Amino acid sequence: MSTPTVRPARADDVAALAAVAEASYASGFAGILEPEVLASRDAATFAARFAESLDRLVLAEDGYGRALGFALVTAGHLDMLFVDPAAQAGGVGSRLLAHVEAQGARTLECFRDNTAARRFYERHGWRLERSYEREFAGRTRAFVAYAKP
Repeated sequence: MSTPTVRPARADDVAALAAVAEASYASGFAGILEPEVLASRDAATFAARFAESLDRLVLAEDGYGRALGFALVTAGHLDMLFVDPAAQAGGVGSRLLAHVEAQGARTLECFRDNTAARRFYERHGWRLERSYEREFAGRTRAFVAYAKP
């Protein structure tokens, strides 16, 4: 795969980004969240959120303009970084992360049990700040917070 290009998202990207989010969410959180929670995070749910946050979304695309992944950042906090499961391990996540770091992303949160994400962030120099529990999707869940020095 060629090096993905990262650019600001546009309104016509929302459907493709929502499809990436749905697939990545289902794949990445299958062992963490219950099936009914995963089912509730469908493309329509993500599309509605993305339509309201276009100014904070960047996407990674291949040379054919196909969306491979995206990142959503709010005030220096990385809210989401998802890569299409078919494009994982191809440098897309690293490219997105480098881009948002250059734009000032310095904190993030992920599920404590999301070991793949935690390894990814730690490999890229993010440091564990704290572990805690909070409500998410109707249950108390374990999370970790990371910071980029």
